[in-house]
Amino acid sequence: MRVVSICPSNTEVLAYLGKLDVLVGVDDYSDWPTTVLDLPKVGPDLSINMDKVEALQPDLVLASLSVPGMEKNIEELVARKIPYIVLNPNSLEEIANDIQVVGEALHEKMLGDEKAEEFLAEVKTLKDKAVERKYIPSIYWEWWPKPVFTPGRVNWLTEISQLAGAENIFATENVASYQTDWEDVRKRDPDHICMVWVGVKEEKMRPELVKKRPGWNEMKAICNGNIHVLEESLFCRPSPRLLEGLRKLSKIV
Repeated sequence: MRVVSICPSNTEVLAYLGKLDVLVGVDDYSDWPTTVLDLPKVGPDLSINMDKVEALQPDLVLASLSVPGMEKNIEELVARKIPYIVLNPNSLEEIANDIQVVGEALHEKMLGDEKAEEFLAEVKTLKDKAVERKYIPSIYWEWWPKPVFTPGRVNWLTEISQLAGAENIFATENVASYQTDWEDVRKRDPDHICMVWVGVKEEKMRPELVKKRPGWNEMKAICNGNIHVLEESLFCRPSPRLLEGLRKLSKIV
């Protein structure tokens, strides 16, 4: 088969299945594993060049709706009659389901089922460890600083927080992505601030500016030095690599 992935998390699902050999092209942001960096690029995930996709003659395109604005990619795939499937998970269970879906689409149903079971077994092991924790610290996840965007209850980071023995301070909001402001965050006074700015490398994030926000110097996270700059690739992509991020978060909290 000839497969094109137009979202980093989809590429990582293929890697988890051990099926990178079918990939003939990826979006510009797919960067893991590093072997995919040598593949033809078809543009950033929100501005995919469908002429390039079509030229690669794919049997299947792995599309996504994990970021607002990706809908136009689907519309173009439909218009050009290019075979595709769409992945849009919000939970670890849905990621496991996507592993199965991709396996079946590659005519590797048994492999997809096995890898999904392996993924869920690891989730269960981590969940059992989380139950043993007695103190539950709170976390503010910062996806974007201004305007403030943060994950709500139905996003995987709420689940990741729980599995690390913590809680997302915006789990109160029944949405995947919640827009708020600095004052709201200050009032909720989290124990930890986790900076995972979408599409921004760690070295470009500046925690010293976070400390200067109005009233934030009194927050527990800042008083205790608990501002963490984390790899957005391990926390902002709905792929099996979230478990690597989870293990890192568990050590932090």
